[in-house]
Amino acid sequence: MTTLGKALRGAGLATLFMSTTALAQDDTIKVGILHSLSGTMAISETTLKDAMLMLIEEQNKKGGVNGKMLEPVVVDPASDWPLFAEKARELIEGEEVDVVFGCWTSVSRKSVLPVFEELNSILFYPVQYEGEESQRNVFYTGAAPNQQAIPAVDYLMNEEGVERWVLAGTDYVYPRTTNKILEAYLLAKGVAPEDIEINYTPFGHSDWQTIVSDIKDFGSAGKKTAVVSTINGDANVPFYKELGNQGISAEDIPVVAFSVGEEELSGLDTEPLVGHLAAWNYFMSVDTPENDAFIDSWIEFIGDENRVTNDPMEAHYIGFNMWVKAAEEAGTTDADAVIAALPGTEVPNLTGGISVMLPNHHITKPVLVGEIQDDGQFDVVWETDGLVPGDAWSDFLPESAPLKSDWVELNCGNFNTETETCGGA
Repeated sequence: MTTLGKALRGAGLATLFMSTTALAQDDTIKVGILHSLSGTMAISETTLKDAMLMLIEEQNKKGGVNGKMLEPVVVDPASDWPLFAEKARELIEGEEVDVVFGCWTSVSRKSVLPVFEELNSILFYPVQYEGEESQRNVFYTGAAPNQQAIPAVDYLMNEEGVERWVLAGTDYVYPRTTNKILEAYLLAKGVAPEDIEINYTPFGHSDWQTIVSDIKDFGSAGKKTAVVSTINGDANVPFYKELGNQGISAEDIPVVAFSVGEEELSGLDTEPLVGHLAAWNYFMSVDTPENDAFIDSWIEFIGDENRVTNDPMEAHYIGFNMWVKAAEEAGTTDADAVIAALPGTEVPNLTGGISVMLPNHHITKPVLVGEIQDDGQFDVVWETDGLVPGDAWSDFLPESAPLKSDWVELNCGNFNTETETCGGA
């Protein structure tokens, strides 16, 4: 064969290889998974990566979506908030994923928002957050404050008789905004300013002796005191350990946590924590056929009967099933078509109800308060009568009370009902 013939043959093979590769890529739908697998948040986020891999595997067994198999693309933003934006761009531009499931902290979510807006992709965010946001490209399947923080405070106030409040959080946007809402809510309920103590600590904080001692002193004023905890990540381990070291029991000063679930407790000695509380929209201990099936699938997938499930996993379960249903209804995974199809989508949750995606890109969820047991599970001690619609904008902050999010009729994330104008969001 001549040199020219070899070159032409080589070019033809290269073209055929590229075509085959492109065809193979066209035959799959790429799903981005954006969760920290290292750093301070790996304690919480690694499980969510595993849960997504399980959901994708199960969907592929059902035939995929619109006749195509799903292909997971996993990246590690390593608990580095600016890196989340880089990894999101890598997923959308470099890997050409059709949808992303990810983030935990609000600072990581805030970091990626401009990327999803610029590149017009879709993010499903599965963790409780502070609200005060509604973005067209984001679907919030975790709890807004009215689906977790406010009901938890109501429970402590009405059922436990709490009068003094310690609002303890990690120093970033979610705890600060949530505590701003809670402080306004408590003051509106007649709580005196001197009966509210607020403190913040950095990510990964480990020396809790002084802070826990201060909490103990604050609770010795003769009024029933509780800690409302928005402490995130691995800082929870030494925090709860120090509570035990200083003999603070749930009978003395109960702690209700918004970021501690079964996964976090699996790494703790739970004996000193029995009786402390968490507020979520799901607990592994919930007895429903849907939850039993989910747990069985999880244990089979992960290969460890001791691995637990938790609330953000359920949020991914709901969000993933909503995305699948909307993509199949739209007949495409095109972002604009799926975004338009998602509001009104209904799928079962794991507590026995049906969750609905609302026009504000939040969902309906039950609210549960659970008490920590010595086996690391939660005994549900209180729950709402039905499902609570997520509210993007708090009614308890003057600047956000007039705002409404509606991406269906108003096509606006922060419509001011007083001025009847859209602020842009």
